Amino acid sequence: MVVKLKLISAACENLGIGKNGDLPWKLEKEYAYFERMTTKTKDPNKKNVMIMGRKTWESFPEPPGPERISIILSRQNLDVGKHDQVFVYNSMEAAIDALENQETFKNIVEDVWVVGGTTVYKQGLESDRFYRLYLTRVFKTYDCDTFFPDLPSNLVKVHDPEVPDDIQEEHGIQYQFNVYEK
Repeated sequence: MVVKLKLISAACENLGIGKNGDLPWKLEKEYAYFERMTTKTKDPNKKNVMIMGRKTWESFPEPPGPERISIILSRQNLDVGKHDQVFVYNSMEAAIDALENQETFKNIVEDVWVVGGTTVYKQGLESDRFYRLYLTRVFKTYDCDTFFPDLPSNLVKVHDPEVPDDIQEEHGIQYQFNVYEK
């Protein structure tokens, strides 16, 4: 398998993505979109992988369920022994190498999603394995302490039939799902 990275995030007008280890907004339908995109597979015998940094892993109220494989990028020793389908690697390169070459992942991985935080998104955007960015643009500015990296100038907006492209609204907050490729 050749890994093709799909990045997924929601960002407000100032590219803010988080505050104190949490999302700065409560948009249930937007979160359901994130869940659907990172979980759904065409082949029922396969699973998707979510690659994330340690702080993103710790920000989940509960660890992602067994329908996805979680890869945490950290230079620290993390105890994830009680969590099934969770692996720790010290770099994006090590994670990609494992996905492509370890028997553990052979024939079970469909899509590889990068889900944060800032440094991991930046590595994904700069990787030669970058395929697509699924970015929800929230049309409001929030006070944030974590931000999505600046978008490369060579990104082109594309259509994905799985992604609605009209403006969504929840709790008076408008947002739009966008898909980009290089």
